[in-house]
Amino acid sequence: MSGGKLPAGKGDAKEETLLSAAQKVKEAGRDFTYFIVVLVGIGVTGGLFYVIFKELFSSSSPSKIYGDALEKCRSHPEIIGVFGESIKGYGEATRRGRRQFVSHIEYVKDGLKHMRLKFYIEGSESGKRGTVHVEVKENPETGRFEVRYIFVDVDTYPRRTIIIEDNR
Repeated sequence: MSGGKLPAGKGDAKEETLLSAAQKVKEAGRDFTYFIVVLVGIGVTGGLFYVIFKELFSSSSPSKIYGDALEKCRSHPEIIGVFGESIKGYGEATRRGRRQFVSHIEYVKDGLKHMRLKFYIEGSESGKRGTVHVEVKENPETGRFEVRYIFVDVDTYPRRTIIIEDNR
């Protein structure tokens, strides 16, 4: 054995310890990155579920108010007399010709939320069309929207207005 050399096994163990510590730091960084990616994914998914739930099931969503107003139109005897039994509703036409968007505007008046909607109906009577106007107002006690009015302008001859509900 000559003077300055270490036995073969001791130097290798020290290098392995350094190498494994570096690997541990590297793995911990990678694991942390994966953890952040998973958290962001869970947050985005939760946000999407919230928006979908609010839009589809909330009593204050334009689509829910549209559905309720359309049902009232379909069951009103004067509307059935003018438009026929099978009444369908649709929104504004888009550039592609789809009629899905229900025109609505939300505003605050006297500290209460209001919403106005406008959509169109057609019936089985050929050529009969109408424009439905709806306004709802927030009830301060329940926080839910209540109908102020629903009326239908018959767009074809003879033009007239049919009042379905008026709580003004």
